[in-house]
Amino acid sequence: MIRPYKKSLLTPGPTPVPEEVLLSQAESTIHHRTDEFRSILKEVSEDLKTIFQTKNQVLIVSSSGTGVMEAAVANLMQDGVRFIPVVGGKFGERWAEITKAYGAEYDVLDLEWGVTLNLDDLREKLKVGDSRKVILTTLCETSTGVNYDIRSMASLAKEFNALIVVDAISGLGADELRMDDWGLDIVVSGSQKGLMLPPGLAFISLSKDAQSLIESSSSPKYYFDLIKAGKSASKFDTPWTPAVNMIVALRTALKMILDEGIENVWKRHANLAAMTREAVASLGLKVFAQRPSSTLTSVLIPESLDSEEMVKFIRAEFGISIAGGQAELKGKIIRVAHLGYINLFDVLSGIAAIEFGLHHFGYKFKLGAGILKLEEEFLKSCKDEA
Repeated sequence: MIRPYKKSLLTPGPTPVPEEVLLSQAESTIHHRTDEFRSILKEVSEDLKTIFQTKNQVLIVSSSGTGVMEAAVANLMQDGVRFIPVVGGKFGERWAEITKAYGAEYDVLDLEWGVTLNLDDLREKLKVGDSRKVILTTLCETSTGVNYDIRSMASLAKEFNALIVVDAISGLGADELRMDDWGLDIVVSGSQKGLMLPPGLAFISLSKDAQSLIESSSSPKYYFDLIKAGKSASKFDTPWTPAVNMIVALRTALKMILDEGIENVWKRHANLAAMTREAVASLGLKVFAQRPSSTLTSVLIPESLDSEEMVKFIRAEFGISIAGGQAELKGKIIRVAHLGYINLFDVLSGIAAIEFGLHHFGYKFKLGAGILKLEEEFLKSCKDEA
């Protein structure tokens, strides 16, 4: 076959970056200790509040999302605080690994991968001991495609005067999230997912309760000192040299999102997710996640096939990148993102590539069934909105 020149990302990060965002990143670098840059920082800081649905500061950190996950633990850690990492996939595991690395007191809540959380199990964890509890969880567990019921978890946390910290690195801007209305204490995210940027920026927002607890912490931190970062942010500045051109590009990306409207962005992602799930079902495949996310669709592959080989084949032959499974799911699932700067035709090409992959490896189905179903679901949604 003729190898493609064009490459397409249907992975749950990094995601496609709009041309106008790429071009804005290519502007001449400006000095970060100037009124010109502070004006940009002020603008993006205010716009991020809309994305997070909060009136709290949203701090911008030059790191990956894991950096602000670590910052949350490092700044909250102290005597009398016990973390409850919710582990139902690789990124829940990351919460547990960070708490362990810091020598924090923690009590893991293990879930079967692909299954959503039972609130009664969380309640039992919150009942144990008299320490201040901090729940560490994810909005979308990217390794399994599960969307957790964060709103209900936050409501339960408040019954026990516990804090809830949410990894929304992949889910922000795709799955609905309302930091203030739901009573979330810390939300962290990253640039290379729903915010339509390259990797390199991370974001963290703190409630007043979280801020208060952090102020009483004396655990070691330097670069990730959130008190220091907050003081700088109040003057639209940063304690360290920021990723200047990335923040300039962030301004462009946020404008695109806000011009569409965050509610409309959530709806678009939900619609693409629903269509994708219908398309894969029409191929005789099952969605892996019990409570699927609007960020990505995880699909069980027949036991006779190896999802890793499928992912390699599709990337090599068609230039389309989807993701395989991680850890215990390696070789068993594929993960198809409908995240950020992705539209109907991107998903159509992804479904077509998956069909070619399935056909290549001998899976029996009606060729074109997934594409047809996706088109039918789109036309149905147009009729419903008319």
